Amino acid sequence: MPTGLPVPAQAPPREEGKLPLTALLVMACTGFLVITTETLPAGLLPQLAVGLGVSEGSAGQLVSAYAIGTVLAAIPAITVTRKVRRHPLLLMGLFGFLAANAVTALAPSLAVALVGRFIAGAFSGLLWGMLAGYARRIAAPRHAGRALAIAMTGTPVALSVGTPLGTWLGSVLGWRWSFAVMSLLAALIMTAARGLVPDVPGQPAQTQLPLTGVARLPGVRTILAVVFIWMLAHNLLYTYIAPYLREAEIALRPDLALIVFGVAALVGIWITGQFIDRALRILTMTSVALFAVTGAVLLLAQGSLAVALVALVVWGVAFGGAATHLQTAMGEATGENADVGNSLLTTSFNLAIFGGGALGAVVVDGIGARMLPTGVTALALVALALVGWGRRTAFPQGR
Repeated sequence: MPTGLPVPAQAPPREEGKLPLTALLVMACTGFLVITTETLPAGLLPQLAVGLGVSEGSAGQLVSAYAIGTVLAAIPAITVTRKVRRHPLLLMGLFGFLAANAVTALAPSLAVALVGRFIAGAFSGLLWGMLAGYARRIAAPRHAGRALAIAMTGTPVALSVGTPLGTWLGSVLGWRWSFAVMSLLAALIMTAARGLVPDVPGQPAQTQLPLTGVARLPGVRTILAVVFIWMLAHNLLYTYIAPYLREAEIALRPDLALIVFGVAALVGIWITGQFIDRALRILTMTSVALFAVTGAVLLLAQGSLAVALVALVVWGVAFGGAATHLQTAMGEATGENADVGNSLLTTSFNLAIFGGGALGAVVVDGIGARMLPTGVTALALVALALVGWGRRTAFPQGR
């Protein structure tokens, strides 16, 4: 029976060589929404602290609440929905972001705002658990990595445009408007996804491994360890970039710093898109090594705008393709069980976000934000060692 509404197209045969660019761009917009929602508090910490009557360290827990929601929801949500078609799940996740950002925008207190952030994090667990596998499955196998890279462009665009723009909007109209606009954006992406993103079936029952079986696949635990340590290094600094710039006496506004970082991240994801299908290991090792360089340069940047800008560019290039590197590695390690593998990755990723918010609060409110780059360097070196150790299964040579 006709409904008058657009019907999602079916996924094209995977042997076709043409990339489903429109659908991938809608997925990129979904990633933009998720990442901008996640990172908005980093640019709005001062306004949030004043508006909610709390310290900047307490306001930083809005990032941690989001991460906890993702950690608790990602694995159960993906495990329960393995057989469900992907398109309805995508729309459900987008609606969740619409509702969660509305709750945050209207929150009268920190407690209510934390609830809104927790809900957003829970739906993030659903979307990130399925989005990578979804993007890879609607493209031909030989373009799977490039399809994922396109779908992941929403991340650096969010960091270069979304978060700075949300920060600017919050400084001009108030932080509540930033989250209200995120709700509106979710509604617009839902409308586009309804008719432009093809549907694909869930995972056949005969190919499903139990969660513990997926976790025991060769390389999976190494990838998860790299995800946690690498992203802990990132979020330790990213969440508290505003107090770092202030205490390091660097004459750069947080929103402008995030723009520099995000534009550099676009370069990183462009490089990733060119080489991910044939140089996964080299790309990953290079990116993690650049994180260590970032921390070292920032230690020298005390009071120096020029040095700080160099560090921001290096940091952005290193981070731009990180999600694609890690999700590609997980997808290849887990095969047909990639959605469950990515739910494990999402959980590890958001444990790192939570850890960055919590550990960063201790550092910022204790010894001072200017010491954050030391932790970045130390953690990046540990992650680099793990990538090197995983040369046979997690990040194999020849990929």
